[in-house]
Order: sequence, then structure tokens, then C-alpha cells
Amino acid sequence: MIQRIVRMEFKESTIEAFESLFSAYQQQIRQQPGCQALELHGDPSHPYVRYTQSRWESEQALNAYRKSILFGEVWPRTKELFVGRPQAFSLFLIRKIP
Repeated sequence: MIQRIVRMEFKESTIEAFESLFSAYQQQIRQQPGCQALELHGDPSHPYVRYTQSRWESEQALNAYRKSILFGEVWPRTKELFVGRPQAFSLFLIRKIP
């Protein structure tokens, strides 16, 4: 399983547009083969920063989404709204502490 976290910073004037865009596509993204979860998070210290966190059954499933027509539609529209460059991290679980 792969966790994908993407940090994005938006302009004050574009944060609402991003949230609308995310709302419009969230179900389609969530229904991609291998996508097990999708969340949108805010940063309490930075009001125009958002994080997406998604969980994928494998790196191959994540990469298939990144090569999909849907990603090719969503990502360019999202990038137009950024202030700076996004940061993306793919993580796998080593140990869970109960």
C-alpha cells in the first residue's frame, strides 16, 4: 500500500476555485482502480495551503492514475491555481504502533 501526500499552496484569490475543482472530481478520483481512500486537509497555520492524502493499493495503481486521462484533465487545471511548486511524497508503512 502507498500513501500519497501532496502539499499545495494557493493564492488567496484561487483557494475557492481549487476547493470547487476538488469537489467536482473527488468521486472520480476515488473511483480510480486501486484508490482506497482520498482526503483533503487544511493547514491550521497557513490558510491557503491544502494537502491531499490518498491511499493506493500499489505504486503501480498510483502511477496508472497519474497516466490517466482524468489526471491529465485535473492536474493542469489545479496547477494554474498554485502560488509555488507543489510537494509530493509517496510513503509506505514500515511499522504501526498500537
